[in-house]
Amino acid sequence: MKRLVLVGGGHAHLSVLEKLAHSSIAGTEVVLITPNRYQNYSGMLPGWIAGHYTREQSRVDLQPLVRASGVRMIEARVTAMSADTRALTLEDGQQVTYDWLSLDVGSETQTEDLSALGVRLLPVKPLDDFFDQWPEIQKKAIHQKDYALVVIGGGAAGVELAFAAQYALKRAGAQEHVTLVVSPDGMLKGHHDSVRRRVQAYTRKVGIVLYQQAAKGVVDGLQFSDGHRIYADQVIAATGAKPLPWLRQSGLSLNEQGYILVDACHRTHSHPEVFAVGDTCARTDVPMARSGVHAVKVGPVLAENLHTVLADSAAQLKDYQPRKSSLYLLACGPQYAIASWGWISFEGHWVWRLKDWIDRRFIKRFS
Repeated sequence: MKRLVLVGGGHAHLSVLEKLAHSSIAGTEVVLITPNRYQNYSGMLPGWIAGHYTREQSRVDLQPLVRASGVRMIEARVTAMSADTRALTLEDGQQVTYDWLSLDVGSETQTEDLSALGVRLLPVKPLDDFFDQWPEIQKKAIHQKDYALVVIGGGAAGVELAFAAQYALKRAGAQEHVTLVVSPDGMLKGHHDSVRRRVQAYTRKVGIVLYQQAAKGVVDGLQFSDGHRIYADQVIAATGAKPLPWLRQSGLSLNEQGYILVDACHRTHSHPEVFAVGDTCARTDVPMARSGVHAVKVGPVLAENLHTVLADSAAQLKDYQPRKSSLYLLACGPQYAIASWGWISFEGHWVWRLKDWIDRRFIKRFS
């Protein structure tokens, strides 16, 4: 009996479970290790903040998919790994061994420069914590005059969170001041200028204050590189990703930042029995942004490759080739969105309806 262990219930592993439900492999035990039976969908987080979705509508319940695929699920966190002995250590000390392993464990939010904020800081990841804490932030904002909320991070996540939070607080009747802080390089790096212009125009339209400076956390807010300080009741950090710390001692081949090095098939360089996808890995053949778009697209390729190695097939493993341009639909708070696709950009209520259809279809597919 061979054992395949899937660590994490992320976007790519949903495709693996889906394939196993339709095509199980004789002589193979499959184990899924995940902290929670519910997989929150990051694409619907802004819509949930804005009040367009319930929490139940924004997540996938893994239990039905696990049952259909014949997989054993362990609800726990992995805290250590030894790639050389093919063993994982869980938070309760239990060890799980494997013959084949796939890691879809995501990442954490980079917050080292913001640690002085203490309880005023809320990183966007892990998503479970964010979903738990946002309702409390909203309650405080409603009952406090001139509530100051700052979102720091100039990527798509930071922009969407600022728009969603401003819309939600205003709709709830809060006397809010929402500020978006982006790096000196500007917002939405890698997107076309036309997209940035649309987003900047929308921030002015809804009254979000925009700062483009390096910032670090202080006890009561942020201090910018020019010495200017702003007060914040709460700072939401969407400041980029960092790999999970236990990977450093895993024995896997990592890059300088600590991400797992993988090839075009998403097989690790150092241990061919280990695959890795999503935010936790780094491709060595092509540059690839850490984006949910790629995490979704690589899922079917990973599913085929795991099926091939488990079946001892002589078939060649498949490559995942990321597209040069991916479609990004940036939610703006109300049912309105801005689209970014290479040099093309457009916006409107119909763009939101397109995003809503795509997101709901994703949830329905794996429910």
